Amino acid sequence: MTIDNTESQMRKGLLELCILGIILRQGEAYPSDILEQLKGAKLMVLEGTLYPLLTRLKNAGMLSYRWEESVSGPPRKYFTLTEDGKEFYGKLRTTWDELSTAVNHLTISI
Repeated sequence: MTIDNTESQMRKGLLELCILGIILRQGEAYPSDILEQLKGAKLMVLEGTLYPLLTRLKNAGMLSYRWEESVSGPPRKYFTLTEDGKEFYGKLRTTWDELSTAVNHLTISI
């Protein structure tokens, strides 16, 4: 057992919550902006991880998107939360708050 593997699994488990939170806070988000915010929060995520997750969330009805023409390349896809996505985010956030409180109660800092 290595700390790297356990740490990676913990981060992956929270990725949906963080991505949905970023999009909700901004109203809409371009994937590279999402990556920058995740990196700024020390959650290192690769494009190869983000894009499939965004597609899965879109296919599940949690996200919608719109295309915007770009002057410096191909059109850009901007994501927004659907009503189902907002409800799902609320449930994830409640679960996280409960888990965080429980873990903080049961563990100590060394």
